[in-house]
Amino acid sequence: MRFWRKNKSVNCPLCYDSIPLSTPVEDLTFIVFDTETTGFKVGADDRIIEIGAVPIRGMQVRDEEFFQTYVNPKRQISQEISELTSITADKVEQAPEAIQAIQSFFDYVQSFEAVALVGHYVSFDQLALKHELKRAGRVLKGMQTIDTLDVIGALAPSYDMRDLERYAMIFGTRIYERHSALGDALTTAYLFTELLRLLKAKTWGDVISASLKSGS
Repeated sequence: MRFWRKNKSVNCPLCYDSIPLSTPVEDLTFIVFDTETTGFKVGADDRIIEIGAVPIRGMQVRDEEFFQTYVNPKRQISQEISELTSITADKVEQAPEAIQAIQSFFDYVQSFEAVALVGHYVSFDQLALKHELKRAGRVLKGMQTIDTLDVIGALAPSYDMRDLERYAMIFGTRIYERHSALGDALTTAYLFTELLRLLKAKTWGDVISASLKSGS
C-alpha cells in the first residue's frame, strides 16, 4: 500500500503522471465513484455512509467489477437521509469506519492502474473523502479527478443544472438506482463514456484538455 504513508499523507493510487498524453482513450482505465453522506455539510459535521465505484476500461463500463461498501458514520442517520438513500442504522452498524473504508476503496483503485477518478459534481465527494481523512489525522494527496459536469460544459456550455438523472436522460444513457453510491456511480460511468464519444476524445491529452482537475 504505497499510498498509505507513515508521514500521515495519503496518496490516492493513480498513475496519471506516468501516462503519455498520446495514449489512446481505449487504453485508459478510469474509476467512476460516488459517495452517500449523512447530509450536505461534509466540510463540517456530516459523514460518509456509502462508497460505490465502477471501472471503465477500453471505453466500456465494467459493471461486474464494482466496489461498494457502507460506512459507519458513528453518528445518527436522519430519517430524511434514510428515506432518500435507503441507508438505515442497521446497514451501517457492522460496516467499517471511514478510514478503513477509504483504504479499501484505494486498494480497489490501485488494482486497476487507473489514470483518474471520475464523478458527477465530484468536488463534493472529494471534499467528503478529504474531511474523513482529516478527522483521522491524514492529508489526502494526488487525487486527480474528472467531473462530468466539466465535460458537459465543454459540449454544451448553456446547460446550468447538476441533476445526474436529467443529464442521463438528455444524453440517452442508462439510469440506475438514485441516491445509492453504486447506482449513481454506474449512471455516471455510462454518461461519461457517452460524453467522451460525443467529444470525439481520442487520447489522454484530449481528456485532460476537457476536464482534468488536480486535488493535490
